[in-house]
Amino acid sequence: MSKDIDKHRSNVMLHLTYIREMVDANNDELKRLNGRVRQNEKDISWIKGIGGTFVFLVSAILAWLGVDK
Repeated sequence: MSKDIDKHRSNVMLHLTYIREMVDANNDELKRLNGRVRQNEKDISWIKGIGGTFVFLVSAILAWLGVDK
């Protein structure tokens, strides 16, 4: 009976170790993806800023020239 319990305990520990490795691997991948998302958010904000400035300048030039809609 003791051998069965030890074998079961060993199998459970083996499975738990495998699950822990998979969780750690997923956590590392999630950190990498979050870094990419953060960089994309920064790039989008930068593009929005440039686009807003460009639209403002074009609108100001058109208004200065007296061009109506």
